[in-house]
Amino acid sequence: MQNPRKKANSKGEENLILASGSPRRSKILTEVGIQHEVVLPRVEEIQVHPSGPLDLVKENAKLKALEVSCRYPDRWVLAADTIVSLSEKIFGKPIDLNEAKQMLMSLSGKTHLVSTGVCLTQKAEGFLETKVESSEVKFKVLDEQIIDFYFLEVDPMDKAGAYGLQTRADLIIEKFSGSKTNVIGLPIELIDGWLLQILRNSSTLRKKIH
Repeated sequence: MQNPRKKANSKGEENLILASGSPRRSKILTEVGIQHEVVLPRVEEIQVHPSGPLDLVKENAKLKALEVSCRYPDRWVLAADTIVSLSEKIFGKPIDLNEAKQMLMSLSGKTHLVSTGVCLTQKAEGFLETKVESSEVKFKVLDEQIIDFYFLEVDPMDKAGAYGLQTRADLIIEKFSGSKTNVIGLPIELIDGWLLQILRNSSTLRKKIH
């Protein structure tokens, strides 16, 4: 007799939904063996939160997760939101190259925080939980020539703070502490343990454990 779980999985009915259009987040999940389907959330993110950057990313992650979960109430949905902050100033995705350059100049020679809010929910089970992970990143002292060269190597337009850790970080980053994948956009150490704890006995997620 055919394993019903395998049959369901072959249809993609039991995979986790990643409520994000970020290819980096999808790649991180794939690399650790977490099967998932990508569904783009249809929400307008909030830009400020009275309680600061950490609550901002948690709230945006929750908005994304809940919107997708309403469309797929029987599926587990994971969403995330990442920002760069220096003190209380928030650096999201730049609107153009000029703003991207201004962001990097503002971060030049300083240590900033990269925070990712993550939300896991399943509407049918009434489950919703949010967490946040932060990492510190110190930039080298930058000038316009270095930034221009960096932008030839890296597209800053889809990245919070106008930079990424995964490509040519040697040009702009002096050091970082905390989760590397968090800086990229998804703190896999947090998520991996979280999913195992919550979904270990659930038939709605298939996880390959190494």
